[in-house]
Amino acid sequence: MDLRKKQITLGELWDNPRSRAVFQKRVPMLGKHPVKGAARSVTLEQLADFLSAWVPEAMIGGVIRDLERL
Repeated sequence: MDLRKKQITLGELWDNPRSRAVFQKRVPMLGKHPVKGAARSVTLEQLADFLSAWVPEAMIGGVIRDLERL
């Protein structure tokens, strides 16, 4: 999948069943978060920066690698 240098939005990723499945598998709490709807315009790069404070870098890297393989 072309992540457009991580500038693809979460809305675009969540609208695609295959990429949504990656998030559901790797970061299930993200799909249940109450601000999910408001986060549709957040880029993958912004999400990775935000999550880096709470989630291991290996998990973030795994999500990005799985998305790139789609």
